[in-house]
Amino acid sequence: MEGMGKNRKKFKMPHALVIMVGIIFIATVMTWIIPAGKYVRVENAQGVKVVDPGQFQWLERSPVGIHMIPYYIIQSLKSKANLMYVTIFAGAAFHMIALSGALQVAVGAVSKRFRNRAWLFIPVMTTLFAVICSTQAVNHFIAFAPIMVVIAMAFGLDSITGVAIILLGGAIGFSTAGLNINTAVLAQKVCEVPLYSGLGYRAVCFVVFLVVTNLYLVHYVKRITKDPAASPVYDLDLLREEKDVDLSVFGSMDWRKAGVLVALAGSLVLLMFGNIRLGWDLEEDAALFLVLAVVIGFVLSMNPSKIATEIVNGCKSMLGAALLIGLAGAIAGVMSAGNITDTIVYGAGQTLSHVPRIFLGPAMFVANILVNLVITSGSGQATAVMPIMAPLADLLGLTRQTAVLAFTFGDGFCNYILPHSSALMGIIGAANVPYDRWMQFMWKLFLIWIITGCVLLAGAQLMHYGPI
Repeated sequence: MEGMGKNRKKFKMPHALVIMVGIIFIATVMTWIIPAGKYVRVENAQGVKVVDPGQFQWLERSPVGIHMIPYYIIQSLKSKANLMYVTIFAGAAFHMIALSGALQVAVGAVSKRFRNRAWLFIPVMTTLFAVICSTQAVNHFIAFAPIMVVIAMAFGLDSITGVAIILLGGAIGFSTAGLNINTAVLAQKVCEVPLYSGLGYRAVCFVVFLVVTNLYLVHYVKRITKDPAASPVYDLDLLREEKDVDLSVFGSMDWRKAGVLVALAGSLVLLMFGNIRLGWDLEEDAALFLVLAVVIGFVLSMNPSKIATEIVNGCKSMLGAALLIGLAGAIAGVMSAGNITDTIVYGAGQTLSHVPRIFLGPAMFVANILVNLVITSGSGQATAVMPIMAPLADLLGLTRQTAVLAFTFGDGFCNYILPHSSALMGIIGAANVPYDRWMQFMWKLFLIWIITGCVLLAGAQLMHYGPI
């Protein structure tokens, strides 16, 4: 019996592509089980075709054969090419930024400036990570986690505070800002909502979550300052050997790194201006990211061959995400071919019709959290669920922009409690903070995030957050 226990394999979450193919298979089987139906769609004032809640009709079944799955995958890859291109070339640009070390140097400089003023250190650093991670993945700061832990401990704090500054700040930027190509912008594209729209209310959400999170973190810091043994990692931190840190480990800010930051800031301004004022779409966005990657390469004094090599490496880093976008689109393709998408929307609408109207936005938020337990890829989840959430929003009288906000909240904040989230596990792993100790600190804040998100979504619903 003892030997059997030792030989028992620990469960490992399947690869994201495996999960996605499994969902496509389930969607195909559903076309044989769920009755076919269709809503009539009408064009609204913005020229977008939306569901007419009063016109739903049942259709003859049109089940999809299992042998057709590869066909729908290829069709999806073809139709989602523009989404895949912008994801791949954004990966190239952000890879070049990561190579420069400019963002790490900026974080190090701010840390050095405030390291002797603890009362300012926490809000300043969480805000900095929130701003950076409005466009960047939190994963880029895995290498910075051990340093942030040592800085926090130099203040008399604990290792959880060090990783929390990165993770919580990153969570806010990633989940609220609406600038991330692979989540908010992708969801807006799928829902036919103008790209980079709704930034005003998202800025409000950003500030609200930032204040709430900092209050929680500062309260935690005050508690462990009074009683260090109250820290979930108190016993582990006593064993740490790190006593000080050299913040120059990532180098100093020179004209090249400053040039990279200027190029990044300029490209983001141009990106939003182009999409909001000039009518750009994802093709222009992809071209801008490609140009940004090349410009940064020259700023870093790379020769053309080196630039090409690093662009390819950056593209490779996002190939998995791009394939997830393509595969996830096959789910919508299969359900559309089987005429069950609108049936699912009809059923969900009938169920949610019994929910008080003020709770409809929060209900979408919770639904996206549940989906994120299985599909942790933001791009994959956006492509998989938004084809259902958009018409469901039409049916329930919500704006599609509210549906997008519910998605970004649900996809983003959930990543900081999931044991299969690469950003979470990478950072706490680099800082030697066990997952169970992290959750002792994190579970209350996650509940606060859910409540805060529900309130903000109810507000979005009341104000008819748009456009569309």
